[in-house]
Amino acid sequence: MIQEKILQKNALAIWITGLPCSGKTSLGKGLEEKLTQLGYVSCLLDGDEIRKGINRDLGFSEEDRKENIRRVAEISRLLINRGIISINCFVSPTIEMRVMARDIIGKEHFVEIFLSTPVEVCKRRDFKEMYEKAERGEIKNFTGINAPYEKPKNPDIKINTEILTVSESVNKVMDFVI
Repeated sequence: MIQEKILQKNALAIWITGLPCSGKTSLGKGLEEKLTQLGYVSCLLDGDEIRKGINRDLGFSEEDRKENIRRVAEISRLLINRGIISINCFVSPTIEMRVMARDIIGKEHFVEIFLSTPVEVCKRRDFKEMYEKAERGEIKNFTGINAPYEKPKNPDIKINTEILTVSESVNKVMDFVI
């Protein structure tokens, strides 16, 4: 089913969710590189990059986070409608937000990948010291510290990046989609 989508239409949105510093962008970049090597056209949409541009007017309130995900899902839908594989790397902290994204994109094109990396590992990887700043109260609404993260109930793929390398994670996703 999904194999036919990617091979015949390239119409697929890969949605990578997980805590900050769980490895979403690293996995996304690895997937983009692997897909390019195989001759597929893909586009990486990364949370940090999107917030520097099209979503720079949004903060981190619940309402702004929903709007962030809505806009990204609309962009992703436009990409897949043109045959481009969309790789989306966003915390997208609530089930409601991810359901909204899936509804906008279309469930037949949506692959949800959950990075189940433990928060302690994410904190160790945090070179921007966001977790420390959030714990000191300098950052409000930081997912995993003072804002909740709702784990997906039935993701298509679950990956713990503490255990798997980026390469192993990419291979796991590629085995699923191709």
